[in-house]
Amino acid sequence: MNNQVEVLSKTYSMNTNIETEKFKHVSYLWNEAEAAVLAGDEVALLVYRSNLLGADLRLTNYGGGNTSCKDMAEDPLTGDEAEVMWVKGSGGDLGTMKRSGLAALYVDRLRNLKSRYRGIACEDEMVGLFNHCIYDLASKTPSIDTPLHGFLPFKHIDHLHPDAAIAIAASEDGEKITEELFQGSIGWVNWQKPGFDLGLQLKACLDANPGIRGIMLGSHGLFTWGDTAYACYLNTLEVIERCAQYLEDHDGKKGPVFGGAVVQSQTQPERLQQAAKLAPILRGFCSSHTRMIGHFTDDERVLQFINSKDLHRLAPMGTSCPDHFLRTKISPLVLNLAPDEDLTDTVRIKEKITPLFVAYRQMYADYYNNCRHPDSPAIRDPNPVVLLYPGIGMFTFAKDKQTARVAAEFYINAINVMRGAEAISAYTSLPRQEAFNIEYWLLEEAKLQRMPRPKALSGRVALVTGSAGGIGKAIARKFAEEGACVILNDNHAARLEEARQEFTVLFGKDMFAAGVLDVTNGNTINQAFAMAILAFGGVDIIVNNAGLSISKSLQDHTEQDWDLLYDVLVKGQFQVTQRGVAIMRQQGFGGDVLNIVSKNALVSGPNNAGYGSAKAAQLHLSRLNAAELGADKIRVNAVNPDAVISGSNIWSGGWAEGRAKTYGVTIEELPAYYAKRTLLQEVIMPEDVANACFTFVGGLLNKSTGNILSVDGGIAPAFVR
Repeated sequence: MNNQVEVLSKTYSMNTNIETEKFKHVSYLWNEAEAAVLAGDEVALLVYRSNLLGADLRLTNYGGGNTSCKDMAEDPLTGDEAEVMWVKGSGGDLGTMKRSGLAALYVDRLRNLKSRYRGIACEDEMVGLFNHCIYDLASKTPSIDTPLHGFLPFKHIDHLHPDAAIAIAASEDGEKITEELFQGSIGWVNWQKPGFDLGLQLKACLDANPGIRGIMLGSHGLFTWGDTAYACYLNTLEVIERCAQYLEDHDGKKGPVFGGAVVQSQTQPERLQQAAKLAPILRGFCSSHTRMIGHFTDDERVLQFINSKDLHRLAPMGTSCPDHFLRTKISPLVLNLAPDEDLTDTVRIKEKITPLFVAYRQMYADYYNNCRHPDSPAIRDPNPVVLLYPGIGMFTFAKDKQTARVAAEFYINAINVMRGAEAISAYTSLPRQEAFNIEYWLLEEAKLQRMPRPKALSGRVALVTGSAGGIGKAIARKFAEEGACVILNDNHAARLEEARQEFTVLFGKDMFAAGVLDVTNGNTINQAFAMAILAFGGVDIIVNNAGLSISKSLQDHTEQDWDLLYDVLVKGQFQVTQRGVAIMRQQGFGGDVLNIVSKNALVSGPNNAGYGSAKAAQLHLSRLNAAELGADKIRVNAVNPDAVISGSNIWSGGWAEGRAKTYGVTIEELPAYYAKRTLLQEVIMPEDVANACFTFVGGLLNKSTGNILSVDGGIAPAFVR
């Protein structure tokens, strides 16, 4: 079979169009020119192949699957040639993996571990022995799947979790279908937790079926191989393509998909509106142990499943593939709300869904207590990860946005698997005990314990008004650096786009969302908060930073100037706080409101009637809100900066000219002028204000509200006391 794959490799490499046209259900991404540059470096070709496979979510999801290659290398101790296996290390992702993400082991040492193997009851002790087989001491930690590659003789091996293959592997007649579909060229190994023994079983399957091109793992995934990176890649795509085509050929032949629809979806605008109303309430329930970040999707595949007759039969069964299960939990929670349910009465909705969460947590506790072993780790958070709202969509909640998003992707994979298995046979899920053995595996627990501690603002969502530049952007950047998800916004679209690009480079797509927000426009305020909810599940920190400055004498001030200052600084702060607090109350676990005010709220000066009085109103509004919101555990504090010129938008529109004229200096001399009049004689930067904001929300001042923190270099007339 290996020679046949090689022939295919040579044949298809002659014409790229042939390969592209050959595949309908997977993406053929191999580029001969790119691969030619890597010729002779098997490890580089392994990384290249892995990245191509990881780029197609139909083949494997984020963090799922593993790949390997074997080649000869010089032993650094003896100088002799030794066979070495490079395999994806623990915790890596195929789509983004680099050479540093591989573990490199001596093949002979790994295979000699068979003499140390004491049976399946002692499976976990073998993992520690992998370290004694390391060839490259700087390489990644070997994963539990290492022996699955090590005992197979092929130079290049792929182990993936494609939906199409798992649908067959997770069906009642999976072994029979595999035999008939591939006419004996794909072997079968029944479900077993990954480990040393499974590696031995794969080798035994190959020995019993010489010449096969791959092995299907019951309920789990697929192994395929080849003697070159390209042959392996092509073999993998061909096998998955055949599985997918088989499912398509049978789709709908047994009747409507998932038994047909029994719930009608709302229109997309209606779905998003319902999701935005409900997500903060769900986030509150799901955060009863740990603060969670949310994700929402109304993908058509999700809607087809959650609207179906078979939803209540299939959803409680849970998933089959362990990679799916580890990210989606034992089963989802199905909400008992009508698609057009009136969600405006938070109290009523909480009363309606509280029993669902009580029942889910009890189910999870029973699952733990019934399946636990004497040495099992303590029970983890009993709240659901996946929540299904028929007619609307799917919510997922996890410790951070990426984990929540990936959980949604994996549950969509699970839906695909259920659909395919039901089309060709009947879906079977992982038995509860097997699922528990995966979820509470001591090796998985050890991996969790090795993860870095959460940052101070992990699990928090912050909306910072006017965050496309100056103080606002510095605050947003500081919060993101400390683990928060942030909502970037500004009333200047071009400025906002620059900030969006900067944050994408710094933090990636999962740490922020961005949209236009004008604090004088109630519609854009509502849109910004809806964006925060749909992107992250709610909001925890509101920073009222948007502002402008007008410096004029009393006589020169116009009514328009006055209205603009009060609309932006006072009414804007009021409206943003009002909307944000409503969301915090829905969530039920408190929050923070930070108001960026000014030393001008306390210090009188010339040519400052409108701006100074508006800042004073902002400061007193902060006190009033602190007094009112304490019962909700919502803290309201103020930061009083002064003369933050760098990147600040308030210095446009004549303010700098006005202040320079007032003080008898040039615009260029303003920073030095302001610094010299302070006690510390320091120039105040946006980052200084950002650090003050973090001081309030970073965890050390959780019992502080109604306070003012000055960041002005020390101005005695601005002292509060």
